[in-house]
Amino acid sequence: MTDGLRPSSLRKRTAILAAAEQVFLRDGYLGANMDELTALSGVSKQTVYAHFGSKEALFVELVESMTRGAGDGVHTDELPDPTSSADLEVALIDYAVRQLTAVMEPRILRLRRLVIGEESRFPDLARVLWENGPARAMNALAGHISRLTERGWLVTADPHASATFLNWLVMGEPVNRAMLLGDQAVPERAVIEAHCAEAVRIFLAAFGPVERSGQRIAPPAGEARGAIEGWASAGRDQ
Repeated sequence: MTDGLRPSSLRKRTAILAAAEQVFLRDGYLGANMDELTALSGVSKQTVYAHFGSKEALFVELVESMTRGAGDGVHTDELPDPTSSADLEVALIDYAVRQLTAVMEPRILRLRRLVIGEESRFPDLARVLWENGPARAMNALAGHISRLTERGWLVTADPHASATFLNWLVMGEPVNRAMLLGDQAVPERAVIEAHCAEAVRIFLAAFGPVERSGQRIAPPAGEARGAIEGWASAGRDQ
């Protein structure tokens, strides 16, 4: 979207988005004043509309850029190849900590609350956040799990379903608590690390290789996928 922009235009676009983040997250969509936003960005109102077309388009672009930016530091690299089960556990915990920390940034939590509040007015916003946030995270994690399964470090018939389980083990309680109780409910780093370690321990108990005796048999892919799709269907029907 920014390919081909001159450096001066890119700087203006970045300044507009920074001002939009400040104003929209503080005042919401309806309360956001475009004159104030323009003044904060240091450009003319004509320049704002030349870049984004409308207040609504600027709002959508803000949601997409913030959500995408939060994930860029998490989903860029492949997990390192483990040489032991301990290495695997450490790599998964590190990944989980980075993912949860990114989502628990107060500015990202405020964005999520804003999108939920505006869902009836802008239903596409929820899709933009979903695709650039949770869906992107689970797709990236599924890729890691698939590779680890192929190399014998995990046992799973459906990497995407397994990724979904791990994602919600990591995200479920902390994110819901902070979303409802506010920034003061964001846990300290040590608490995040302990929570992620326990989430990974539970995940590996289900999907880690058996090293002592016996053989782990992965559940049928359709069975795992059916559980995930059942949750999604229940959510749509409510």
